[in-house]
Amino acid sequence: MNYYNHLAELIHLRATKYKDKTVIKYRDNDEKKWKSVSWRRFSEKIMKTAWAMAEQGIDIQSRVGIYSQNMLQYLVTEFGAYANRAIVVPIYATSSPAQIEYIINDAKIETLFVGEQFQYNNAYKVMQESKVLKQIVVFDTHVKFHPEDTTSLYFDDFNAVGENSEAEVQVNIRLKTISEEDTACIIYTSGTTGEPKGVVLLHSSFLEVFRIHDIRLTMVSNKDVSMNFLPLAHIFEKAWTYYALHVGMTVVINQDAKEIQKSIKQVHPTIMCSVPRFWEKVYAGVFEKISSSKGLMKWLYQDAIKTGKKYNLDYKNNGIAPPLGNRIKFSLYNNTIYKVLKMVIGIDKGNIFPCAGAPLSDTINEFLQSVNIPIIIGYGLTETSATVSFYPSQGFLLSSVGTIMPDVQVKIDTNGEILVKGKTVMKEYYKKPEETAKAFTEDGFFRTGDAGELTATGTLILRDRIKDLYKTANGKYIAPQAIETTLGSDRFIEMVAVIGDQRKYVSALIIPDYVNLEAWAKEHHIEYDNISELLNRKDVNSMIAGRIELLQAHFAPFEKVKKFALLPEPFSMEGGELTNTLKMKRRFIADKYKDIIDKMYEE
Repeated sequence: MNYYNHLAELIHLRATKYKDKTVIKYRDNDEKKWKSVSWRRFSEKIMKTAWAMAEQGIDIQSRVGIYSQNMLQYLVTEFGAYANRAIVVPIYATSSPAQIEYIINDAKIETLFVGEQFQYNNAYKVMQESKVLKQIVVFDTHVKFHPEDTTSLYFDDFNAVGENSEAEVQVNIRLKTISEEDTACIIYTSGTTGEPKGVVLLHSSFLEVFRIHDIRLTMVSNKDVSMNFLPLAHIFEKAWTYYALHVGMTVVINQDAKEIQKSIKQVHPTIMCSVPRFWEKVYAGVFEKISSSKGLMKWLYQDAIKTGKKYNLDYKNNGIAPPLGNRIKFSLYNNTIYKVLKMVIGIDKGNIFPCAGAPLSDTINEFLQSVNIPIIIGYGLTETSATVSFYPSQGFLLSSVGTIMPDVQVKIDTNGEILVKGKTVMKEYYKKPEETAKAFTEDGFFRTGDAGELTATGTLILRDRIKDLYKTANGKYIAPQAIETTLGSDRFIEMVAVIGDQRKYVSALIIPDYVNLEAWAKEHHIEYDNISELLNRKDVNSMIAGRIELLQAHFAPFEKVKKFALLPEPFSMEGGELTNTLKMKRRFIADKYKDIIDKMYEE
C-alpha cells in the first residue's frame, strides 16, 4: 500500500473501495447482540456529524472534546471533527470533574461530546461553573438530563440540525483545504507528576505512522479483525485504530473494559492491542490449570511448553530450521493443546497481539511465545504518536522492546535517557513553551524520560523511567519497574509498588490477588473473619516471602525486596494511586502510605 490519506478523507476514500464490507462491529446493549456498520454507512454517519458541527459553529482548528468510553459515536465524532479541520481532544472516560475541568479550560473546549451518565453528570457539573464550555452532546440515549439543563443534546438530535445544503457546502470547502500541518489532536498526559500536558500531534504524524507501519507490518491485511480493548483516549489504541482503518480492517469496539474477556470469546479477533496486565491474567489462569493437573496431562502441558519454546524461540526466532522431530511435535501440539488454550481465551484466530505501556516479565513473555501466542512487544509514548520500536518477526530479543521503526532516529544520552527524532514526534506541548523547550535537545531529539540502551543491531532495551530510578541511602540505583514486573508475575500478587528512594534497603507495598490468596487459605484450612485479618497472619506472610525470595533470585543483593506490607485495598483511580492509564502515582503512594512504609524501616 503506497497511498496515505489525511484523516479528514481517509474513511470516505476507503468507503468508495470497500462499500458494503463491514468496517465497525459494536455491541448493542439494548438488543444484546453485535451489530455491523459498513464502510459506506460509516462514511455517511461521519458526514452527517461533520455538517452538524459546521452548523453549530465548530470552526477550523476549534477544539472538540470527547469524554467517553469506546463507542461507535466516538469514532464518528472524531472523523466528523477532522472533516471540519477541527482538533480532537480525547478525555479518559474515568476522569474526574477536576480533571476534565482542567482540560476544558486549558484547551478552551466549547463543545464536549460525552458517553454515558457518569460522564454527563461530571460534564454538567463543570459546565455550570465554566466560562468556556457551552454545549454538551450525549452519545447514550439512556442518559437522564439534569432538570435545569436546557442546552444539552443527544447525539442524534445534534446531527439532525446539520442536514442542510449550507452546512454541506461549508464542510466540502474545508475538506478541499485540509493540510498535513493541521493539528489533528491534543492528547493530555495523565500527569503522574505535576499538571497534565497537552501533546500536540499533527496530521502529518499519523500519515507517517501509516507509512512506517506498512513497511514493518507485512503480515496484516484488510482481512484482519482488530478488537478495541484500550481506551481510544490512549495513543496506543488511537494510533492503532487509525492504522487499522487505513489498512481496511474491521474494527470491533469493546465498550466496557470489564467485558473484554467475554467480547474476545464472541468475536475471536485476529489483532488486539493490550497492556501487560491482560497477559499476566491469562498467564496466571493457565499456570494455575497446569499446576493443578496431574499425571499424563501435566506432563503433556509441560512438554508442549518445552516443545514450543524450542520451535519458536530457539530455532525459528534465530533463523534456524527446526529439526523434523520438533516440527512434528510442534504441529501436533499446535492443533491440540495450544489450540484449545487459545480457544478458551478467544484468540485462536490470532495474527498479532501488540503489547506495550509497561514491561512484561520475560517469564510470561517466554511462556506466551512457547504456546504460540503471537505477542509483539513494543515501546512508544503519546509524544511519539505511539510506536518507536517493536519486535521484528524474527530475531527479537525477549527482554527488549524490539527494533527501531523505519526513519525514526533513536540515540541514548549520556545519562542513559532514550532520545527520539522523526515525523511521528509531537509538535509541542500545548501552550507550554518552556516545557516544550525542556523536552527537546538542541539538535531536535525528544527526551523520553525513559532509561535504556541500544544494541549494535538496533534493538532497544528499556530500563526504567529516569525519574522513577531510586537511589538508596547506600548510593545504589534501583529500577523499581524491573522489580515490580518480576514480582507481579506471581499468581498471588496483583500489584507491587517498590519503595527505596533514600532508604537503607528496598521494600514493597503489595496488593495481593485476593481471590487466589483466599483459595489458598481455604485449601490450608485457615480461618479468618476478614481480608485484613488474613493478610496479617504470619503463615500468609511467610508464604508470600518465600515466593518473593524465589522470584528475585537473579537480582543483586541491594535490589532485593527485604520487607513488604500486604494491603487490604487495591490501588485505584478513585483512591488516587493510579492515573487514567493505570500507571502508579509514586509520590502520592509514598505520601498516602507513609505510616506503613515508615514501619517497614523501623529497627
